[in-house]
Amino acid sequence: MLRALMYLLPLALTIYAFIDCLNTPEDEVKHLPKVAWVFIILLFWIVGPIVWLAAGRQRASSGGRAPSEWHRGRRSTWVAPDDNPDFLKSLKDEKTEAAKTDAGKSESGKSDAAKDESALKDWEADLRRREEEIERREGGAGSGDASS
Repeated sequence: MLRALMYLLPLALTIYAFIDCLNTPEDEVKHLPKVAWVFIILLFWIVGPIVWLAAGRQRASSGGRAPSEWHRGRRSTWVAPDDNPDFLKSLKDEKTEAAKTDAGKSESGKSDAAKDESALKDWEADLRRREEEIERREGGAGSGDASS
């Protein structure tokens, strides 16, 4: 059991230091860039985590900022969509734009329907022509086989 603890304790310390380093904001990392600390923690997996915990991060002091203060500051800037004037304005603009395009479609709707109808007739005529062409080929091939 003591042998397993000899490997598990440094591994747990390394995992903890690695996650702590990744979750630490860049402005709280001391002495080296955050990426360098990650490499130190992973490459030197006994000494690296201890050095990170001792010197790599600013520890919260009595006057330090708590995570709840940071979250409260972030929440005050967010506004629900139904209270956000910019969002409501964009919805109103989209609605007026849709109304304009709908009005334009109703005037040109008859011409669009006529275009669709003519395109449909053209496709049907093309389909009939192709079917007749296939029947002629099959009929010509069938009569050639019957004569031999």
